[in-house]
Amino acid sequence: MKSYHKELWYEIPTRRAFVNITSDVEACLAESGIREGLCLVNAMHITASVFINDDESGLHHDYEVWLEKLAPHAPVEQYRHNGYEDNADAHMKRQVMGREVVVAITEGKLHFGTWEQIFYGEFDGRRKKRVLVKIIGE
Repeated sequence: MKSYHKELWYEIPTRRAFVNITSDVEACLAESGIREGLCLVNAMHITASVFINDDESGLHHDYEVWLEKLAPHAPVEQYRHNGYEDNADAHMKRQVMGREVVVAITEGKLHFGTWEQIFYGEFDGRRKKRVLVKIIGE
């Protein structure tokens, strides 16, 4: 069994954003040479997420509105975590959207369902953060 890993770095200029990283993960898969196995994609920061869904702008807008209702950014005083930062809401949004995804690899390709893509979700941007891609297989 072979193993491959790479850290991808993202610096989102806004506080929140959803970025399609499918092509970056596919490039890692091609580089790995693995044809059958599993691919883990993991946000390595507690205010960012990796998730799978449709690449549709209306859905991304709906996520933004829904997440803001669940964990509004303001007023920041509502959170105990915000002693020296203003990102308590980002931690909660990450918890809802998830830390990582695992995708099967079949015949050298990510084995997705219809419309599925991999996204990096940023909830406290404006600094560099990393995403781990770990691939195992044959």
